[in-house]
Amino acid sequence: MLAGAVTTFIFFTIGKEWTEDFSQPLITAALFAWLFAVMIWCSFAVVRHAEVLADYLGEPYGTLILTVSVVAIEVTIMATVMLHGEPNPTLPRDTVFAVLMIVLNGIVGASVAAGALRHRQQQYNLQGATAFLAVISCLVVISLVLPTFTLSTTGPSMTVLQAVAFGGLTALLYGAFLLMQTMLHSDFFVETLRGRAGAAAAPALHHTHGRSPAYSIPTHGIMLIVSLLPVVLLAKPLANVIDYGLEQLKAPAALGGLVIAALVLSPEGVTSFQAAARNQLQRSVNLSLGSALSTIGLTIPIMLAISLITGTPLEVGLPPAETTLLLVTLFIAQMTFSGAPTNILLGGVHLVLFATFVVLLFNP
Repeated sequence: MLAGAVTTFIFFTIGKEWTEDFSQPLITAALFAWLFAVMIWCSFAVVRHAEVLADYLGEPYGTLILTVSVVAIEVTIMATVMLHGEPNPTLPRDTVFAVLMIVLNGIVGASVAAGALRHRQQQYNLQGATAFLAVISCLVVISLVLPTFTLSTTGPSMTVLQAVAFGGLTALLYGAFLLMQTMLHSDFFVETLRGRAGAAAAPALHHTHGRSPAYSIPTHGIMLIVSLLPVVLLAKPLANVIDYGLEQLKAPAALGGLVIAALVLSPEGVTSFQAAARNQLQRSVNLSLGSALSTIGLTIPIMLAISLITGTPLEVGLPPAETTLLLVTLFIAQMTFSGAPTNILLGGVHLVLFATFVVLLFNP
C-alpha cells in the first residue's frame, strides 16, 4: 500500500507531465516498468486481503470477492484506455479475448498440469464446473462471435438495439449465476466428499495465503479497497505509456490487451496454481472459471454501456482465426471438466492452445 500510495502521489503531482512527454525512450521504458511493477504489487495486495476475507466467509463467497476485485481492476484499466486519446475500438475485445486465453488455457493448463505432477489425478465438483462452462460458452458466443456474422452493421460491431439487448441479457444471466452460486446451489462450488478425502493431507483452507489473518474482517476489507485504489488511479498514466509504446514499436494492437490481461490476472493465476498444487483443485476451478465468467459477465456490459453513452466506437466480434481458437478452447474445456479426474495430458493440451494464441498474436 505504501508503494502504491507514494507512486500515485508522485504521478499526480510532480510527475504528471512524465507520461505526456516521451522524447526519451529509455525514461519511457523505465516509467512503464515502474508503473507495471507497482500495479502488480498492489494487485497482489488486493488478492492477499481477498484471500483472508475468503477464509473468513468460506466458499463460494471468498472466491467471488477475489474474482470481482480482479475484474474491477480490469474494467477500470480498459475503460481508462478506451476513453483516453485516440479511440481504440478493438482494445476491450482484445483484452477480453486475452483474458479468456490466459485463464482457460494458460492458468487452467498450468494448474491441471501442476496438480497432476504432484497428485497424478484430481477431483472436482462436476456440477459447478458444468455450470461455469455452460454460462461462459453462452456469453462468449453472444458477445464475441455473433457480432462478426450479423448483417446489421458493416463491421464486427453491434447496433444500439443489439448492444442494449445483448448487454442486458449478459448482465441478467451473470446475475442469475451469482444467485445460484451464492444461495440456491452453493454446494455445487465446494469440494465433493471424494475430493475432500483426496485432499486430506492438504493445509487447511484458512492457511492458503501463507499467514494467519492479522486483522478483523472490516480492517481487511478497508485494506483491500486502499490497495485497489492505486491500481485504479494509475490506469491513466499506464494507458499513456502503452499507447506510445505500441505506436513506436509498431506492435500488434492486440498486444495492449495482453499487457492489461497479464497485469490483471497474474495474482489470480498464482493463487490458482498454488491451490492445484496443494490438491485443492476445486478452489482452482472456482478461481479460473470464475475469472473467465466475471470478465464476460461484467466487462462486456460495462464496455457496451460506455460505448453507447460516450459514442466511442467499439468492435466486439472476433476475427475468424481467433473465433476458431476460442471455440476449440471451449470444446477442450468441456472435455477437461467432463466428470473424469484431471490428468497431465489435459493440462498439456490447454498449454499447447495457449502457445498457439501467443504465436498468432505476433504473427496473425
